[in-house]
Amino acid sequence: MTKQSRDSQRRLVIVVRADPVICGHATEARGLAEVALTRGFDDVRIVTWPIDALQAAGLPLKPLDELLPYSEGITVERPGPVGDYRVPDGRHLLGMTGRLFELFTDGVPTVCMSMYLSPHANAVVDALRSVRAAGLGADVTTIAEAVGSDITNVVRGCLARGELGAAAALFTTYLANDRCVAVSQYTKDLIAEEAEQVDRACGTRFAAEVADRVQVSYPAVDAGLYTGLDPSAVDAALAARGLERDKYVLFLSRVAAAKGADDLIAAHRDSLAYKTHKLVIAGTGPALAETKVFAEGDERVVFLSDVSDEEKPLLMNGCAAYALPSKPRPEFVETFGIALVEKMLAGGGPVITTRTGGIPEAVGDTAIEVPPADREALAAALDEAVAMEPAERAERAERARAYAMRFDRTAVFDNLFAGLFDVPAAVG
Repeated sequence: MTKQSRDSQRRLVIVVRADPVICGHATEARGLAEVALTRGFDDVRIVTWPIDALQAAGLPLKPLDELLPYSEGITVERPGPVGDYRVPDGRHLLGMTGRLFELFTDGVPTVCMSMYLSPHANAVVDALRSVRAAGLGADVTTIAEAVGSDITNVVRGCLARGELGAAAALFTTYLANDRCVAVSQYTKDLIAEEAEQVDRACGTRFAAEVADRVQVSYPAVDAGLYTGLDPSAVDAALAARGLERDKYVLFLSRVAAAKGADDLIAAHRDSLAYKTHKLVIAGTGPALAETKVFAEGDERVVFLSDVSDEEKPLLMNGCAAYALPSKPRPEFVETFGIALVEKMLAGGGPVITTRTGGIPEAVGDTAIEVPPADREALAAALDEAVAMEPAERAERAERARAYAMRFDRTAVFDNLFAGLFDVPAAVG
């Protein structure tokens, strides 16, 4: 490739826990990558972890044989580990950093976005630092996207244990990027609060820079996957699962303690809807085993751990209500709620959720809201949802979809990349 041809190219690299991980960032990365192909990027790459490393980590994963393919022009790279058994940690991170070094130095102007600060932003910052220390030229612009768990799981944990250096290092890595974004206003506020805590403990000055530089960029969702669904495809998907349209309540998310599946099972048992509507718990995660134990012997609760990307919107569309009763926990707070937006786009019964974290930004005034961990209120909300008149249900669904369209991947991409370069007109 000649220098002239390289300069005429443009590359986007997204460093993320990509598919098959069940994670909103995996969905967002896919959406941004697809839009990039219509916005002048010739080469789009997702740099992520080897499948065996994801499996070994115990992360909730989608079925490998049911993943949606990426469009031509998007390359998923899974760099292998560097070093042998004497390097118990960091082998995969070094492999990722090394591959980024190679991409940054091949002459193609590049925008590199990391999702999750630890460890993905570390890999990006280390790779670019190495390029510059080696005296090599690199036309690279970096974007770092922070989520709540970067703060609740890393910074707060460090402060609680007195590990101030690690907390400070995370902020320096974040702020070393050209553009710093947070997935919601709630997340930005959370980052600012913890930055003040680190400043007081360490004498640093992170809080002022966070307030000045961090922008809000909501997660990108592919609205096209959830709108215009074929009713016959919905009916066929439900029949294959032994379900009936409008005869089940759906929980479809990562099954973790903070998502409130236990509260939902208990509320379902106490609701009038229990006799008429099944409860479907769809997903996998760290709390799946104990959630199954909690529901043991209850034939009205159905667990699905193999839902594909294609089946997900169909299940959402066919449910009488979708419930995500998230609750704040020390290790996790819902900082947005991508699954809620997906459900709002898919149509069907109303969303039932809480005002935890960034959820209000995701749902606006379109959801039935209950206090976190309030099982009595949740049971009442289930009964309200399943008894809703068709006209009200249709009006709610239309209003929810209209609100959720602001999170479509094209609009999010254009806002996120505004000012970095001239975005050409969409292709196709």
